[in-house]
Order: sequence, then C-alpha cells, then structure tokens
Amino acid sequence: MKPIRKAILPVAGLGTRFLPATKAMPKEMLPVVDRPLIQHVVDEAREAGIEHFIFVTGRNKAVIEDHFDRQYELEVTLTERRRYADLEHLERDLPSPGQTSFTRQQAPLGLGHAVWCARELVGDEPFALLLPDVLVQAPRGCLAQMIDAYKEIDGIANIIAVEEMPADRIHMYGVVGEGAHTGKSFAITQMVEKPTRETAPSNLIITGRYILQPQIFSILESQSRGAGGEIQLTDAMIRLAEDQAFYGVKFAGRAFDCGSKIGFLTANVAYALARRDIEPAFRKELKRLLGE
Repeated sequence: MKPIRKAILPVAGLGTRFLPATKAMPKEMLPVVDRPLIQHVVDEAREAGIEHFIFVTGRNKAVIEDHFDRQYELEVTLTERRRYADLEHLERDLPSPGQTSFTRQQAPLGLGHAVWCARELVGDEPFALLLPDVLVQAPRGCLAQMIDAYKEIDGIANIIAVEEMPADRIHMYGVVGEGAHTGKSFAITQMVEKPTRETAPSNLIITGRYILQPQIFSILESQSRGAGGEIQLTDAMIRLAEDQAFYGVKFAGRAFDCGSKIGFLTANVAYALARRDIEPAFRKELKRLLGE
C-alpha cells in the first residue's frame, strides 16, 4: 500500500458555539494552554510522518495561514532581546517550505464537501483526515497509532479511529459495528450516523481521525445532500465500504471534543496538568478554586 504522506485539515467552520470569541478569530486558533487547537493537531500529524498539510479554509481564516508562516518582525524583536529559546520554539513549530497548502470551501456544505475541495491537492493517493475540533492526548499520537495499524493490513483499506461512549450519548455520534480483529484493528461491519440507543450496532463512536483511499473523492462528487442539507462524509464512506474494507482502531489515549465548551475547557485542564512547568502551581490553584 502507498504510504500516508498528506493530511487534510478542514478549518472552514464558523465556530458559532463559541461566539462572541469566534466573531473575529477562527475557533481553530483558540488556545489550549499556550498552543492553538490547530497547532496541537498539526503536531499530531507531524509525529505520524505527515509531509504535506492541506488546510480547507473559509472566509476570515487568513490568520491560520499567518500562524504557519514566519513573523519577521517578531523574530527580529526576539533576537534583539536575546530570547533565543522562544526563537527556537517558533522555528520548531514551523512547517518546512512547501509543506502547507490552503484551499477554500466557498460554501458551508459540510465535512464531505470540505474533503472533496482538497481532491486536486491530494491526488491519487491515500490520505489522513484530522478534525481540528478533536484533540487526542496520548503517549503516542492517535494518527501514528492508526498508521501502525494500517501497515499491518494486507490490501487496500480505510481506517477510522473509534472510542467507547456511554449508551446515553450514543445518539450524538456516528457509530460503527465491530467485526473480526486483525492485529491492532478490527473490521467495521457497518456505519450508522446518530442511531438511537436501541439500534446502535455497538458503543464505538467515530472520533475525528481517518485514513481514506482517494476513491472517496469520486463518491463525494456525486454524493447527494444528507442531514442538515450538507454533504455527509459518513454517507460517502458507507458507499465506499461496498467496494473497500474499513477497519477501526481503538486508540490509546483520551479524546476531547473541543467543539463544545465543556470539552474545550476540559482539554485545557488536562493539557495543563500534563505540563511539568506549570502543573504544580496550576494544581494548587485548582484545589483552591474547588475549596479543597
């Protein structure tokens, strides 16, 4: 199988659940501790060996492009002040020249349409898809774990990251059916978008990380609109599953839905507690706040 070199990051959403914070700033630039959401996701992709980052943007998202570019005025100021550690940090986070591409999703037609907008940049090779709303805190990145599983599979395959979800929340997510296990993955027997608790095929939900074959693009091109009048990626994957195998990976780690306020705030706490430089003082402040 061809290696996974490219990743699509859809960042065109309006972020209405975080208004007014996202009125003038993309939700993907909201900080989790001291790094924007999108930077955390790019870090995960880079750890997995991704060479080309494809951002599907919308209007008022230029600051994301600026974030992954040089800021010469800032660099000059840091140099004059001899803040070399900060300079080194910025350099380490910066993708190499030619590693980033930006394309527009000119209409809000859903995740499936956003993926389709990147078709010319991906070309005829498998790719990773990472939703910036989802952060996965793990010793080894979620996408890296998925690529490990991908390499174990014989033949053409698609991979979806999944996690267990309590039954009373199943109806909020896409759910997969669990088949035979092969190494680090299992065969997906079905995919259902937001089933009822009684009809869900399992308690395993789709978690915002995918490895997909390029044939998904031709399906998305003719995919009719689904829920919400949008082109749904899950609908296209169900069609692709008629011809290609889909596997699920139960990743090690914890996912945070940063598209919700509670998930975003929880991620900030979890990532702060994982930082040795701020954990002791932050833990004391949490205890003081909680009255312990």
